[in-house]
Amino acid sequence: MNDSTASIPRQGLGPAASLVPSPGVLSRWWEGLRSRPSRLNLALQGGGAHGAFTWGVLDALLEDPRLQFEGLSGSSAGAMNAVVLADGWLKGGREGARRGLGDFWTEVGRQLPAGMVTQGESDAIDLAPASKLLASWAGYFSPSQINPFDLNPLRALLERTVDFDRLRAASPFKLFIGATHAGSGKLRVFRENELSVEVLLASACLPRIHHAVQIDGEPYWDGGYSANPAVFPLFYHCDARDVLLVLLSPLKREGTPRTLEEIEARIAELAFSAHFMREMRMFAQATAFARPSFLTRGRLERRLRQMRFHMIDSNDLPSLQRTDTKLLAYGPFLERLREQGRERAVAWLSGDAADIGRRSTLNVNERFG
Repeated sequence: MNDSTASIPRQGLGPAASLVPSPGVLSRWWEGLRSRPSRLNLALQGGGAHGAFTWGVLDALLEDPRLQFEGLSGSSAGAMNAVVLADGWLKGGREGARRGLGDFWTEVGRQLPAGMVTQGESDAIDLAPASKLLASWAGYFSPSQINPFDLNPLRALLERTVDFDRLRAASPFKLFIGATHAGSGKLRVFRENELSVEVLLASACLPRIHHAVQIDGEPYWDGGYSANPAVFPLFYHCDARDVLLVLLSPLKREGTPRTLEEIEARIAELAFSAHFMREMRMFAQATAFARPSFLTRGRLERRLRQMRFHMIDSNDLPSLQRTDTKLLAYGPFLERLREQGRERAVAWLSGDAADIGRRSTLNVNERFG
């Protein structure tokens, strides 16, 4: 008797009949299987204030009892979302995770004074001209000049929000937090038992604004430079075969940048997405190479064929098309992104989520191959 039928109740009058379950029993057994929570890994992209879109996505996912999470991978804002979600879940389950994310992003939205923001026609929210000028100056001065005391409001916020001691000891999920070694450019993936304020600050350390974060005597910068986010830990270290990519950067831009501002913005965007694009292309090519044959029966080939990818992205959302709004840590703007993230996630849940555990809903070869 194999495992797939061992738990099906038997009905009948004789020995032969007892081996054949009735149609009603089969139906109830199949519905029970379908109603079980689906295990899912999350790959959360970073993008400064744009991470509030991911807040909205996670808020909707947490409302759905069909979903269970195993591994969460993120860099920069994606790392913040992953750790705050895990900390909130540890304190109060799904609702605790939703509260934790809401409290965190509400506090982030208070970081930028209203005087540094403008609100134009159609309720368009933007950085004030003086704010943009200050941001542009960051390209001409080092952190020791513009931020000599290495002030970072995120430090105090994270210390108030996250119980790192408890999370290191009993994280409800596998966590993979990316940071870039400033000396070698290598990615370092920190696990849940290594978490600290410094790890999260390192994962979100923009070297034009903040000093490199020292961990074990080594300097680290934003994880987006080497993985935004890292997907391979979800492949190698998680049992769940489904990975949901939550993306903040567009996979493709129409038109060629012309002005200096457009070129600089696109260069910065590419710097934070190139490694992710290359990693996903590797998955596409490796999966194609591992198609079933008598020569490809190893564990790696089987696992590659079992991988299922899904995606929620921010494509075509005007509020996320400009890179300078990544600095727009302003409450009303973040709330708008949250609502847009929720809308995208609710649409995904009503459609593609039913295929978790069955098939990919993202054509990885078409998008990344």
